[in-house]
Amino acid sequence: MVDLGSVPAGRRWLARLTFIAALAAVLLALAGAGIRASIGLLLVSVIGMSVMLAAGWWFLTHRGVMRWLSAVVAVAAPVTVLISYARASLIWLVVLFVLILAGMVAAGRAALRHAHHHKPEEFDTPPPSRPFLIMNPRSGGGKVARFELDSRARKLGATVFLLDGSGGEVDVAAVARQAVADGADLLGVAGGDGTQALVAAVAAESGVPFMVISAGTRNHFAMDLGLDRADPSTGLDALDNGVELRIDLGRVGDRVFVNNASFGAYATIVQSPAYRDDKTGTTLELLPDLLTGHQGPVLRVTAGSLALLGPQAVLVSNNPYGLDDVAGLGRRYSMDGGELGLLAVHVRGAADAASLLFGGRPGTITRTSSSTIEIDSDTGSLPVGVDGEALIMPTPIRCTISPGALRVRVPRRRPGVPAPPPELDWTRLRHLALGRG
Repeated sequence: MVDLGSVPAGRRWLARLTFIAALAAVLLALAGAGIRASIGLLLVSVIGMSVMLAAGWWFLTHRGVMRWLSAVVAVAAPVTVLISYARASLIWLVVLFVLILAGMVAAGRAALRHAHHHKPEEFDTPPPSRPFLIMNPRSGGGKVARFELDSRARKLGATVFLLDGSGGEVDVAAVARQAVADGADLLGVAGGDGTQALVAAVAAESGVPFMVISAGTRNHFAMDLGLDRADPSTGLDALDNGVELRIDLGRVGDRVFVNNASFGAYATIVQSPAYRDDKTGTTLELLPDLLTGHQGPVLRVTAGSLALLGPQAVLVSNNPYGLDDVAGLGRRYSMDGGELGLLAVHVRGAADAASLLFGGRPGTITRTSSSTIEIDSDTGSLPVGVDGEALIMPTPIRCTISPGALRVRVPRRRPGVPAPPPELDWTRLRHLALGRG
């Protein structure tokens, strides 16, 4: 129930505007084309959307000629709908309808947005005297060289170790441990999330602060720390003008992860030797069997009192992802909540796949949080994607979280983490709009 006594009048009016916009969209559709034409075009739109989603499902679950015929149908269906509106001279109606709906969503979320959101506590600590940074020149398409990260770091007094790729694979955890043994009082990484997780584990066990430089491709960890992903060189400001945060670390078995551990479809795909060189082609080749249940182990998931059987994909994250993120590819709005996030997807057909675009229907997506999550199967081992790295682990696999285990040094001035967008709760909006408790 909403405590209206503490709700500003502006938020109440935004809630009312949400309902006004919803009504305006309906009236526009009926008046703009006429009731009979509107019903006809609505049916065309529904049929077109249904055909497009069904064809998309066939594209993902079939191979060969059927896959590409499905792709043609998936593209042709929305084009046919647009042609129907164009022939009725109603493209303007579609554009205006979409704009009104966008305004409705924006007003609804603004009405439900809280004025304050959680911010991690910052600790003032002296700058490191012997920082040690591990940099991968190949990460992010060569960001280390493009932003001159190595030379800038050396000018700030850091020792830089470059992963140049010569002489075979480098054990970055061993490099980090040796650096600490030699007196390093900060460990940092300019590279991908997988490398960051390995060095973060060493930093946590050694009790030295850790520093992230967003030189990878996606930089999910850097984003969730509130760092500037566009210019990784700003991360170096933490060396002489930084503060410390205390954040959690996830563990899957004896392996640390800073972002997530994945099981099922995605984890199986990244195990393929061809995945690194051809991500799209390998994914399309393996998806049919994974989505239709003809390949891959049957997963059993336990999180507290929750038990799941047979989800195709499971994502265990170091703190939960936002509710606006269906695939776990977006952001976490807190990294110090002390709980793992669980996102499990169970797709049984085209209707379930289609519902994922709208947040999933009951039984399709399961979200929860827990301090401990266990993944098991009838097989003796399972493929696991740990921060994007492919591993094989013996079952059952236990995931845990270590609250506040990692000291992270970040620039004092940084973009920060925005407030999470609120879920569009129509019951709360109604209470706000009507001004009653």
